Amino acid sequence: MTRLTKSPPVELLGEAPPRALVEPVGGRANSWEDVADLSEQAGIVLDGWQEIILQAAMGERSDATWAAKRVGVSVPRQNGKSQLLVARALAGVLLFGEKKIVISAHQQDTAREAFSKMVEILDADGNGWLMDRVKPNGIMNAINREAVKFRNGATIQFKARTGSGGRGFSSDCLLLDEAQRLKRPAWVSINSTMSAMPNPQVWLLGTPPTREDVEGQMGEVFESIRRAAIDGTSTAAAWAEWGADSGHPDFDPASEYTRWVANPAWNTRINHEIVQGEFESYTTEEFAQDRLGMWLSDLGSVGTRAVSADSWERTGIAAAPATEGVRVFGVAFSADGMRLSLAGALKHSDGIHVELVDAYAGAIDGGLAPLADWFAEKDVDGVPRWRRSASIVLSGAAGAQVLKQLLIERRVREKRIQIVNTPQYLQACGMLDDAMKGEGDIAVTHLAADGQAALDASVSVVDKDKRGGWKATTPDGDETPLEAVSLALWGARTSRRTPQGDSERKAVIL
Repeated sequence: MTRLTKSPPVELLGEAPPRALVEPVGGRANSWEDVADLSEQAGIVLDGWQEIILQAAMGERSDATWAAKRVGVSVPRQNGKSQLLVARALAGVLLFGEKKIVISAHQQDTAREAFSKMVEILDADGNGWLMDRVKPNGIMNAINREAVKFRNGATIQFKARTGSGGRGFSSDCLLLDEAQRLKRPAWVSINSTMSAMPNPQVWLLGTPPTREDVEGQMGEVFESIRRAAIDGTSTAAAWAEWGADSGHPDFDPASEYTRWVANPAWNTRINHEIVQGEFESYTTEEFAQDRLGMWLSDLGSVGTRAVSADSWERTGIAAAPATEGVRVFGVAFSADGMRLSLAGALKHSDGIHVELVDAYAGAIDGGLAPLADWFAEKDVDGVPRWRRSASIVLSGAAGAQVLKQLLIERRVREKRIQIVNTPQYLQACGMLDDAMKGEGDIAVTHLAADGQAALDASVSVVDKDKRGGWKATTPDGDETPLEAVSLALWGARTSRRTPQGDSERKAVIL
């Protein structure tokens, strides 16, 4: 598992703070510490992040009503949402005089898990005082009718939303688990049933809605609650969210730091090996949403990467080596023929240096003639650029053959032009991958400069495909800059030419 060297070890950082935290307007007294004390007495030791949520949610106005009528929580799975649900429900019964509390999930299996958690706490050693508050035969275990009835007249019900619409959800406190799967008609119905309650509070807890949720007409409610809270449209909502930020300079789905940011229970409750298995088997989008807590609106710039951020930073240098060497160019075409990238490599006595020369997007057919002219341009000594290189390596059925013919027409020697086959292309990708991991037999550096932005962007969203080639993992990602660099590296690595000693004329990429 990669750890970004610029970030502190996560075990020293404790719990990750929320990415977003909104508290309602007008709160005066706050009962969150009472909830935490009761929970601890019942054997539910709340984490710090759970107490942060309670503090945002449990403020009361001067008229003794909840300042937060709606409480939203977005956090990846297995961090401890069910523990928070049970703690809030017990507090409602024993502290706040709430007579009916409903814990609801999208499916009955999930609702029953919450019921089982509640029964486990009631039956725990040392909780006889708690069980004494339950009515005789007050634990209702029938499927679809799970409930706990207390001597003070309060009831906690556990209900599935599937197929029930908003029926039976009228309550003093409604706790909606799997809120990302709540449909708007059910939400409208639920709100109608809650409107007659004197001091209701509704909790919505879940993970960011997936595309499948949205296509199934789910997720809109959860997203709207989030937007209203964060934008400040609602003054009666609390919102707490944990998730990774793709704009953070340390963002890398492969790193422990990024996973820690999104999971407040990373150091206590999360199995790191299971998360690594998720990373290896989920799609980029699945991992970003399910484990990193990222919303669909965040995903445009998110992708997995084969070359870690620290490896890329470690091998970057400010300027090309000022030494004579063997130069090679690589040109990669995208499969659809709409993008191409040109890169160069310099093999010198201490290794190989690579850099991106340019990247093109759009209808590239018209741009191939100027590119061929570029290779034929003469330097101050009257020597064409291609003569200063050992080879020009091309890849991509969409334009490689056309460019080769244009180069030949400009008197570039055909033996200097090589169109790689699939095994050679995969070997080129593997060479760069190994070099970045420190596993190659030759040192490789790249140019770390503003002019390399397209290459840096490509590295940040390109991963290996099943064959071992490069593949962009975001809709707007471009693998051709990294492919072009790999081709140039491969050409320099396999060239039979060897670097000469220093001369008055220093070799550079261009």
